Amino acid sequence: MISFSPSRTFKCLMTCAMIGLAGLAHAEQVFRVTAIPDESPTELARKAAPLMKYLSDKLGMKVEYTPVTDYAASVEALANKQVDMAWFGGFTFVQANVRSNGQVIPLIQRAEDEQFKSVFITNNPKVKALSDLKGKSVAFGSPSSTSGHLMPRSYLNTVAKIDPDKDFKRVSFSGAHDATIAAVAAGKVDAGALNISVWEKFVADKKVDPAKVRVIYTTPAYYDYNWTVHSGVPAETRKKIVDAFLALDPSTPQGKEILELQRATKFIPTKVDNYAGIESAARAAGLLK
Repeated sequence: MISFSPSRTFKCLMTCAMIGLAGLAHAEQVFRVTAIPDESPTELARKAAPLMKYLSDKLGMKVEYTPVTDYAASVEALANKQVDMAWFGGFTFVQANVRSNGQVIPLIQRAEDEQFKSVFITNNPKVKALSDLKGKSVAFGSPSSTSGHLMPRSYLNTVAKIDPDKDFKRVSFSGAHDATIAAVAAGKVDAGALNISVWEKFVADKKVDPAKVRVIYTTPAYYDYNWTVHSGVPAETRKKIVDAFLALDPSTPQGKEILELQRATKFIPTKVDNYAGIESAARAAGLLK
């Protein structure tokens, strides 16, 4: 018969408890990331996978991508610290900043996001300019999309003096940029507004025929997408994230893959002040409360 002394049993229990706590602490080292669903879930997951692996190596902890159902959910997830970092458009960043009382920090953006643009597309031969959209059916992306709704709406008003709520036959929201292209190509709407990089990617990949679906207007440039963390993310971790993005090198296989998937030539630091124009446009349109 085998017996254990009380002291030996206590030591064993303490050792097991310490191992268990160490395992729990290790298990909790997960950095959670999400992104606005501006494209299909499969496309977003495809784009995220190599980046999450890269960031895991650079941060020294597991980095996990968590999809959300809509733009509002991404804002709430970061504002409530359910995730640590989010890929936002300019407008969703502004919403998260307001929602969290300034407790989110934009870290990094693509160089392209300093001069981002939207396009209006159509398959209707009678539509040749923004002014021709009066009385027509038009699709936007998500109501919270910067490049698929807010900025196109703003330029409709300032350039063509068009109020979508009054001057369009019908306004619809496709939910994502690729869905807007599909709606226009199928003739479900007369025109649509979307992010220029998705449009150019579809044309390059021959997923749309530019002879049938045409760009009728390209907006002036504005600041758009960024990677944002909540203020609880330690400064040391924030620096590692920024350094990791800045280190992406298109001359390496890994850097080339990630940059191409993110449709970026390189990443650069960003700041809250860059999105003041987006906030002004949102307030003027009555879309920010």
